[in-house]
Amino acid sequence: MKEISPAQNWLLLTAVMAASGVAYSLVVYPDEPVIIGAVFAVFIGMPILAFERRAFLRPLYRRLQKLPTAAFIISALLIYEALMNIGYALAASLLSAVGLIKPESLLNILVMPFNVFMYALGVCAVVIFVLRVRELLGRDVFLSMFSGRYRTPVQEERIFLFIDLVDSTPFAEKHGDLRAQQLLNSLFAAFAEPVRRNKGAIDDYVGDSAIITWPLARGLKDGRCVRCIFDILNDIEADAESWLKQYGQVPRLRAALHGGFVITAEIGVDHHKITYFGDTVNTTSRLESLCKTLNRPVLISSELAQRLTLPERISAQDLGVHALKGRGQGLGVMTLAQALPTSAASPKLHSTFN
Repeated sequence: MKEISPAQNWLLLTAVMAASGVAYSLVVYPDEPVIIGAVFAVFIGMPILAFERRAFLRPLYRRLQKLPTAAFIISALLIYEALMNIGYALAASLLSAVGLIKPESLLNILVMPFNVFMYALGVCAVVIFVLRVRELLGRDVFLSMFSGRYRTPVQEERIFLFIDLVDSTPFAEKHGDLRAQQLLNSLFAAFAEPVRRNKGAIDDYVGDSAIITWPLARGLKDGRCVRCIFDILNDIEADAESWLKQYGQVPRLRAALHGGFVITAEIGVDHHKITYFGDTVNTTSRLESLCKTLNRPVLISSELAQRLTLPERISAQDLGVHALKGRGQGLGVMTLAQALPTSAASPKLHSTFN
């Protein structure tokens, strides 16, 4: 599946907003230049989309997400109205300055007409709904289901990253299952941005583990699959004080990377899911279990390591061939480690690793 850069994504959203404004102009103001509708739509809609995609006002967005549903809806609508009015005022000021519109009074510039507000709110609601569904399913899964790409099973090469929380059982025994689940929720939330940054997709959560995957070429590019692991570890370490304050410990992780051929298929009737079948997935799971045996926090199969260029400051050490449970032949295994500048090193750094 072709990659879309962040810039291309924003350009696409801007084009969708502009097109909605053109459509509104053609229906409601057929005698006016369509550029007016396009400008109003972009100025009104894009701030809301930018807010929803956490491009600005991130602390406010996080507070909103913690509200009960009713309070969230009311608060979101108030914020949307404020953002749309600001966008409308800016667009009206710009169009007035260049002579495309001639408002009768300052009030016509500062206050958005009710019919414009309702139309803009409806368009934004549809776009945000699509973005939310895409976020819920994951970009690749959303597009694949929408296009029906995997209705017929497909053989493809993929990379899998299994990443697991160390000592989750003792934590649950000490603090209770509810607290352990809260820790996992916070941990999996911390995975989201590094995975997104490195163009991966979180396929599933299994107990205290997360499964992340890439199409082979995308995961190999710039060592993204490896970079993702250390981005997660570094982000957790950078937020160590917060973890200690909230949960009394900094999460320690084990991770394993492997790649190869899988069969990808969309399954289910009432509940659809894109799933992966084959030895590659099982081998990655077994490799993650080997982390504990070898007392190494990050392992990668030699097969995959030989196909990629490691990111800067990431080194690999060959651990030889190891037998994996349920696999007839041994697997070449390497461990990955991050070399940080002396000034960045501290005893706390190792708390994230097993």
